[in-house]
Amino acid sequence: MEISLHLETYIEKHRYKYLALYHALRDAIMEGRLPGGTKLPSTRELADQYGLSRGSAALGYDMLVSEGYVHSEVGRGTFVAQAGPAPTAGGDAAAAPLALSRWGERLLELPPIPRSGGGKAPAGIDLGGGGMSMELFPYAEWRSAMAYAGGRGGEDMQRGADPAGDLGLRQALAAHLRVTRGIHTDPEQIVLFSGSMQGITLLFQLLLNEGEAAVLEDPCYSGIIRAAAACGAEVIPAEVDVHGIRLSDWDARLVLVTPSRQYPTGAVLTLERRRQLLDWAERHEAVILEDDYDSEFRFGGRPIEPLKTLDTRDRVIYIGSFSKTMFAGLRLGYAIVPQSLVDAVLRAKTLYEPLTTGLLEQRALARFMARGDYGRHLRRLTRIYGARHRRFCTRMREKAGHLFSLMPGDSGLHVYAYWLQPPEAFAAFTAAAAARGVTFRDASGYRIQPGPPAAFFSYARWDERQLEEGVDRLAAAWEDIRHRMNE
Repeated sequence: MEISLHLETYIEKHRYKYLALYHALRDAIMEGRLPGGTKLPSTRELADQYGLSRGSAALGYDMLVSEGYVHSEVGRGTFVAQAGPAPTAGGDAAAAPLALSRWGERLLELPPIPRSGGGKAPAGIDLGGGGMSMELFPYAEWRSAMAYAGGRGGEDMQRGADPAGDLGLRQALAAHLRVTRGIHTDPEQIVLFSGSMQGITLLFQLLLNEGEAAVLEDPCYSGIIRAAAACGAEVIPAEVDVHGIRLSDWDARLVLVTPSRQYPTGAVLTLERRRQLLDWAERHEAVILEDDYDSEFRFGGRPIEPLKTLDTRDRVIYIGSFSKTMFAGLRLGYAIVPQSLVDAVLRAKTLYEPLTTGLLEQRALARFMARGDYGRHLRRLTRIYGARHRRFCTRMREKAGHLFSLMPGDSGLHVYAYWLQPPEAFAAFTAAAAARGVTFRDASGYRIQPGPPAAFFSYARWDERQLEEGVDRLAAAWEDIRHRMNE
């Protein structure tokens, strides 16, 4: 079969023919000229029709498959993915949509939030997914802690707990932070949330008026960008280099930073810049949100003290999470709130949760920490992750050093890497790697402003042999591209 793509127009815009083919087919699908279920020509037919190499046609199809625009069926061919059901024709006119608040309208103006869970894990080696392999989780100790927390028939579970969270867990957390992070805080200043993003969003709502400026690192976690934008903040992107956020004399009400390990690059904020940041907050009467998301895992070098330990003016709100150290489904984060803000934070949290959620799990975690199980669990994970980090980085430099430049680091659960080949080849490489059974995150999703192509590799879930295999597949994917371009 033949399809009309006006490929000449696309070839004028794109350097490589496989990219021109990819964009022409994608636009035809998006515009409805190739409806769902349409069978596409074979790569040989497409190559003959448009004067392409068969390798370029195959690479264009691979990119469309990896992004879900088309799917291949063995023995049958390649088909356009089915679109959602068409609206029913005729009948009564649809009801007018309900009016939203400005906050609701801003939410809809933002890019859709990627949804996770409920489906099967990607086949092959997924270097984009974070979190530990649950094979490493101490189930026996956790079951014991859960049984203890639910003892006596859970007789007081109906009464709930303080909106700040279970006091026993806040006490255990204060003791843990004092020993491991050098933070001395009263348990009454710790507020537990259903994940750190709930806490960050609520703090934005409390501290920012619509139209006020908030400084965010660029790149940074996409959820933080959404939270600030939904609150109506004017987002000021602050460039990040190998020493962390680059400071300026911003006219802003708030800044959110990840000083112990910048997300996602892994850069550590220098002591000089930390002091300058605290001085800026004092002069502008601003607030610093310090997101310390995964610095529990340090494999070498000197431990980095949190910015909070240098704070003598109560300008820093320290935010942490158990999602990386325990498991994401636990949904527990926390903030150390200045005394002057405790009442406001608790009143705001009470609007969302009159009683703290997950009380059984909170009490189990308190027991888990008090018995020393949490500390032993962290030490074991740090040892295992350190070995995996070293193996992954070594293999990347050996086999893929011509493809990526790795950001230095000796902690955390992922590696940030800048793409070294032509920028226009990055999308094709991503598709070719997926065809080889290895996936990773395109770091452009963390950017506020456009930046150079980069990748986000998460290695914690895989053992050293699997990590080596994954890197070898990345190197092979680039060879696939070179071979196709030379055909």
